[in-house]
Amino acid sequence: MSKKPKPDFTQVAFRVAQQAAHLEPPAEEPAPLPPKVAAGRKGGLKGGKARAEKMTPEERAESARKAARARWKQDP
Repeated sequence: MSKKPKPDFTQVAFRVAQQAAHLEPPAEEPAPLPPKVAAGRKGGLKGGKARAEKMTPEERAESARKAARARWKQDP
């Protein structure tokens, strides 16, 4: 047995008629990001990878340990 009640026949018919007649309001397009926000996002997307490439294996391991401690709130 489904948990959601089935939509009423009249509701479905109304929605289909609106779609067929193109009466539904058009979906709004998302506003473009301001230039500074877009630049920050661009840097953030590549930041962790670039930082990891510059670190030695020991530094990466220590960073991972620190992150795990913070994530699980373990005391050192």
